[in-house]
Formats: sequence, C-alpha cells, structure tokens
Amino acid sequence: MKIAFVGKGGSGKTTLSALFIRHLAAAGLPVLAVDADINQHLGPALGLTDDRAAALPSLGAHLPEIKEYLRGDNPLIRSAEEMIKTTPPGPGSRLLRIVEENPVYAACARPVALDEGSVRLMATGAFTEEDLGVACYHSKVGAVELLLNHLLDGPDEYLVTDMTAGSDSFASGLFTRFDLTFLVAEPTRKGVSVYRQYKEYAQDFDVHLRVVGNKVQGPDDLDFLCREVGEDLYACFGQSGWVRRLERGDEPPLRELEPPNREVLARLQTAADTAHGLRDPHRYSAQAVRFHLRNAESWGNAKVGADLAGQVDPDYVLGVGQPRTAGV
Repeated sequence: MKIAFVGKGGSGKTTLSALFIRHLAAAGLPVLAVDADINQHLGPALGLTDDRAAALPSLGAHLPEIKEYLRGDNPLIRSAEEMIKTTPPGPGSRLLRIVEENPVYAACARPVALDEGSVRLMATGAFTEEDLGVACYHSKVGAVELLLNHLLDGPDEYLVTDMTAGSDSFASGLFTRFDLTFLVAEPTRKGVSVYRQYKEYAQDFDVHLRVVGNKVQGPDDLDFLCREVGEDLYACFGQSGWVRRLERGDEPPLRELEPPNREVLARLQTAADTAHGLRDPHRYSAQAVRFHLRNAESWGNAKVGADLAGQVDPDYVLGVGQPRTAGV
C-alpha cells in the first residue's frame, strides 16, 4: 500500500507517520519510508541522530540516475534528459518493487534499525541555502512522484510518505499517488482548516482521506473533531508520555506506547489494508497521464524542447500485466 501523512505544521503528522512505520516494522512487514517534507524530520523521529539524518542521500541529487534507471528500454522516451517528474511508465520501463535490491535503493535508501524491526528510509533532501531564491521545493519532491509512478506494491508491503505541511502537496500530482491519505488534525480551528482545504482540493480526484485526531485530551476535544470533521474522522491519538520522551531525545521501545494509542496504530493499518482492495489501476494510470500532459503543456515541453505527450502509451496500465515479483 502507498500511504501518505499530511497535516498542518506542528500537527504531529511526522510523529504519527513515524509511529505507524514503527508499528508496521514491529509486525515484520516490509516498509519503505519516504521523507517528503520540507523540514526533513522523519529520520530523527525514527531514532536517527541529527548527523545520521543529515547524511541521508538526497533523492533530488540523484534524479539523473533515477531517470536513467526507470527509463529502461521504453521506446517512447528518447533519453533520461527528456523525462520530467510526471513521466509515466510504459512498455520497457523499469518498475520498482518494495522488496528488492536495485540501483535506486542502493544510491538513495538507507536501512534504519528500530527497537522492533527495521525499515528502508529515503529522503528528498533538505532545502539548502543554494536553493534560496532560485528553486522551488516541489522540484525536490519530483523524484518521489517519479518513483511512485513506477512502483509496483502489494497488499503485504507498505510505502509510507511524510508529506510537506499544509496544502502545498497540491502543487504537484503527488497527492493522487496514494491508496490512502491520513490527515492529522489537532482539535483546534487551525487544526481542521487544513482538512477542509485538503478535502476541497482532493474531491475531484477520488482521494481516499481519513482524519486522525491528535493531541486529543478529553470529550470536549473529541466532540469538536466530530462536529467539524464528521464521518471522515477515523481515529484519535491522545496525549502521550511516550511521545514526550521521544521528543526529549529518549528512545523508548514501542511496546511501552500507551495501549489506547497503540490500538490507534492498529486501526490505521486496518484502514490501509482495506484501501488496497479499493485501488483502481486504470484510474491511477489515467491520473498519472493527466498530470503529465498538464505539466508537459505548462512547462515541460519548453524545458525539454520536445512534445512530451509522445511519452504516453494510452494502453499501458501500471499493475496490469506486470509481475510483482522482484527481479522479474
């Protein structure tokens, strides 16, 4: 399953995405974690020191190699230089599996050992001083969009992405690349404002959205979220001494997480597993093509000097006819 965590800055989305990743890893499930937030805090939330987190390879820095690998022998793509972030796969393209070894993972993914299990972690890379005034952060997450367009995953595998805060996700088609999106909301007016904006933007794209209340302290907080969010409210994570210990630099084992909060993580997994059965590969591929054509017309054709609409094979559907087994 492809799972995203979104929410306003400070809502706790990175903490909850890290907890969900830990929960899956503790069950022995394969997890590929992706930090696509401008603030790049997922590594430390998974227990990395600041130095180790800063040393993670940047997906954006390896974009040329990623493009060359994914292009494969696709006859519709003349060169890696003509690929943009939305280029869809086609016959001859190389596809990624979560459980495999490949040059992309070798260059960009690093194993992270947890107190229970381990995961692979990839990061878009921090917004650097050299980027100020000359680059958009969404150019960095373009590598994530390209990877998701070429990823085959199964019901027993998970890709979990910590997205950039607020509604910035809508600056690209990345928000449509997930089976399920968890929106983390505090029980405040600002906390639910991002939910309203996200739902409004996503309603035309069949985005499966579930709201997770965070920092819920009592019945009043729960009533507020129920009133403001309605049936989209799926679960509520309470105040947590475990999380406070983590934020102070301790490394508490996951088994010490409060039982009600641990149960929330189990419910999130249930929602994710259910979402996999609802996926529509035809819609998924059609949306990739839709955003590719929009980006090609808006800026891609001019940048590359070619008509990128020619990269689309209208009969190609990701997940239909391609074996999911690694190495095939």
